[in-house]
Amino acid sequence: MWSQSFLASLHFSSPPKLSLFSPSSSSSSSCFHPKIRKRILCLTQNPSSKTEINLSKRHLNLSILTLFFNGFFLLDKAKSIEELQRYTDSNNGFTLLIPSSYTKVEKAGANALFEEPNNGSNNIGVVVSPVRIKSLDQFGTPQFVADKLINAEKRKESTKEAEVVSVGERSGLGQQVYEFEYKIDSTRGGIKRVFSAAFVSSNKLYLLNVVHSDKPENPLDSSTRMLLEQVLHSFDALPLT
Repeated sequence: MWSQSFLASLHFSSPPKLSLFSPSSSSSSSCFHPKIRKRILCLTQNPSSKTEINLSKRHLNLSILTLFFNGFFLLDKAKSIEELQRYTDSNNGFTLLIPSSYTKVEKAGANALFEEPNNGSNNIGVVVSPVRIKSLDQFGTPQFVADKLINAEKRKESTKEAEVVSVGERSGLGQQVYEFEYKIDSTRGGIKRVFSAAFVSSNKLYLLNVVHSDKPENPLDSSTRMLLEQVLHSFDALPLT
């Protein structure tokens, strides 16, 4: 039979503590380099540290991606501003911003016409005509003028459909400027987006048309739209001298 003292030792004696990091451990533990033992000890004492490091790296990567995409957005926005240059017609008394890539061309009936290289259907044109009225509100409200413009477009044989998208008004240099946006589906070039502005100064009617393709397979993108809207808002009369 087993002795009572031996059986008692199985239940109440503390088992020997073996540690890989203790000087008194077995010879097998001494095979670990001190630096490796220190690393294992750190992970053993704090098992959540590895998870915290991984989470920190994940947050860092997300922050880098956010800065990366925001940087592209800001660069794209800055590019739109940098691509515009001022054009001034002192003889006819108007000024506006023009995309630097557009080239000036001559066309009968237009006081100024600019076209996108290799795509003349994307263009910016200004027409100046003498009128008897001294301000545009004497002719009608912005909505009234927009209806006149769209009806004129609908009367063209090439127009299949035309609709007003928006109507607005802003203050110019001593006069009110009416602004319009409309879409035209034409047999000449398909669907187009048109941004127009009009004002009267010194008994002259100034009309700006900014035309750009807006086909379903190649719609007008947001950065180009922002660029064209800047052109629209820049159209104004020159100070009287």
